[in-house]
Amino acid sequence: MKTDRPTIEKLFRDFEGKHVLILGDVMIDAYLRGKVERISPEAPVPVVQLNKRENLLGGAANVALNIRALGAVPVLCSVIGEDQRGKEFMQLLKDDGISGEGILQSDSRITTTKFRIIGNKVQMLRVDEEMDTDLNDREAERLLDKIRELMQRLPVSVVIFQDYDKGVLTRSLIEDVIQLANSKGVPVVVDPKKKHFDAYRGVDLFKPNLKELREGLKIDIDSGDIESIRSAVSHLQ
Repeated sequence: MKTDRPTIEKLFRDFEGKHVLILGDVMIDAYLRGKVERISPEAPVPVVQLNKRENLLGGAANVALNIRALGAVPVLCSVIGEDQRGKEFMQLLKDDGISGEGILQSDSRITTTKFRIIGNKVQMLRVDEEMDTDLNDREAERLLDKIRELMQRLPVSVVIFQDYDKGVLTRSLIEDVIQLANSKGVPVVVDPKKKHFDAYRGVDLFKPNLKELREGLKIDIDSGDIESIRSAVSHLQ
């Protein structure tokens, strides 16, 4: 395929109006920014004097932002908690112009939030507020029903699995959604993680990074040896 300017511009135009269903773990990326001028008398740690808080969409929700930036229509599907962070997440979706109709809330889960503490423009600490257990059967069935309803009602052009190993993508849910997409002729794209690496049979595009390829295949790969990488990819295929 040629990569001249008209071809590239056409690729971007082709995104316009396409409905992209994104299924996976969503989260809030929270940033606490400030300055450091002293060390705490309580322990040998810097004291960050806070001057700015910022919440951004993270995980699969960040993928939805990127899809929207390309001109397509993101259809985001996930499960979050019935908690304060969940309210903040839904408000972030609204602020960024992304529909929350595919987001379910559960009283047995919390909304994943990653706090990054930044002092003098340097990240000093990250605190993760999350749970990584799989959805229970009832939650998974509710999410699958929602996905079926959205794919019946909307002209979904592609399904993206965005996996962060936080429990939204269970093995049975993955297999059921792949079967549903295949029955409708909708291509499936996967950004995997280790836990369900081998559950994505029958998809169209599978995009592990090098670390995920090593962990998923349980083999060592020399990143400086292209033949080693080719051999690992052939083994995966």
